[in-house]
Amino acid sequence: MTFALRKKEILIDILVRLPAKSLVRFLCTCKSWSDLIGSSSFVITHLHRNVTKHAHVYLLCLHHQSFECQVDPDDPYVGQELQWSLFCNETFEECSKLSHPLGSTEHYVIYGSSNGLVCISDEILNFDSPIHIWNPSVRKLRTPPISANINIKFSCVALQFGFHPEVNDYKAVRMMRTNKGALAVEVYSLRTDSWKMIEAIPPWLKCTWQHHTGT
Repeated sequence: MTFALRKKEILIDILVRLPAKSLVRFLCTCKSWSDLIGSSSFVITHLHRNVTKHAHVYLLCLHHQSFECQVDPDDPYVGQELQWSLFCNETFEECSKLSHPLGSTEHYVIYGSSNGLVCISDEILNFDSPIHIWNPSVRKLRTPPISANINIKFSCVALQFGFHPEVNDYKAVRMMRTNKGALAVEVYSLRTDSWKMIEAIPPWLKCTWQHHTGT
């Protein structure tokens, strides 16, 4: 029993040092490895190590393929599809090119990121705009269900995404307002894969977003 426990500790110590892309490949190695890598305790340990040691940190960049962008209307790059890429946080060298998870970079923007997860939705938000949570490191995408809480149309919609460390959950917050001033706020939980309406709503404030710990 002691030997088996020590063997598992050594395995965890090795796996936790690897980038997420390598871990995804190991999910198919055997069931015990898949259960270990997919466990919440391992995910938290792997994330904590990478954050504290700044290991496997990348920058996600949306850019013209030539890295040139001019305002000249005759610019040959205007109208061309933009390119997603991952860059090394230390050297700023391009590590890999990414295909857009939704097939096109047009009409989609980022509404927040945290711990390697990126929230994407429509450039012009509606009350029923779907959101997409993308992990570019492992090329995985999740599209949450459309909320069934809203039965009226809203003229102004704001969306942000972040991590709630106290409950170890990623959440998207959507604030909506009608032309007559009625407000609604709902929160999506990645852990439960569900939307929840917030009863106590703060006043609608006109301000710029300030990001802190992904929120």
